[in-house]
Amino acid sequence: MLEPNGPLPPEIYWRRRALAIGGAVVVIGLVVWLVVSLAGGGSQDSESTAASASLAPSAATTYRPDASATGGSAPAGGSGGGGGGGDTASSSSATSTTATTSAAPVAPGQCADQSLAVKASPDQPSYPAGQEPAFTVVVTNIGTSACERDLGSGLQQVLVYTLEGQRLWSNVDCFPTTTPDIRTLQPGEQAPFAVKWSATTSEPGCAAPRNPVGPGGYSVVGQLGQLRSAPETFNIT
Repeated sequence: MLEPNGPLPPEIYWRRRALAIGGAVVVIGLVVWLVVSLAGGGSQDSESTAASASLAPSAATTYRPDASATGGSAPAGGSGGGGGGGDTASSSSATSTTATTSAAPVAPGQCADQSLAVKASPDQPSYPAGQEPAFTVVVTNIGTSACERDLGSGLQQVLVYTLEGQRLWSNVDCFPTTTPDIRTLQPGEQAPFAVKWSATTSEPGCAAPRNPVGPGGYSVVGQLGQLRSAPETFNIT
């Protein structure tokens, strides 16, 4: 069976058989390589996909910026020129203190806060040491209709601060009064009040020693209930 038979020389038949066998080997090799390549590529794609999935952030993950508070403390009040040992509350603390002493709610039927304006001014820009600074507080009806409001001294405050915002004095610290003073104010009508300051410190309740203040710049603020005026400055020389 293996010996070639035919009219041609035997070596020709052997050569043809060798070529056929070689071609078959090449084809089988190509098929094997193709199968291996396809199988390997699919595995690599799967591994790559798995790796990508492991690196991708989860859709359920939430990224938030730093939410830590960075609020600063209120500035400490300065001396403004003297008067050590007095009230050391800052302006924000002073506002809270005055709110507890005079920021009473408006009685029903009286002038609403938005229909009034309060202004406190020093009677002169500068006072020599030893003279009591005098202030004028003016309450004005800025509404369009007449209304009543209790302007009693227990509801009015005049406060003195250093220029750095340190509360030094209030007229109701040592002399709180609750006597009502109901006034009817026409539109545009003003109600002035005069107040003097002994140029000494005070605290709510008048429990702390009252120390004289020294030369320097100060500011005065008027308050009626929850209404506060803009500060106005003056000097003690």
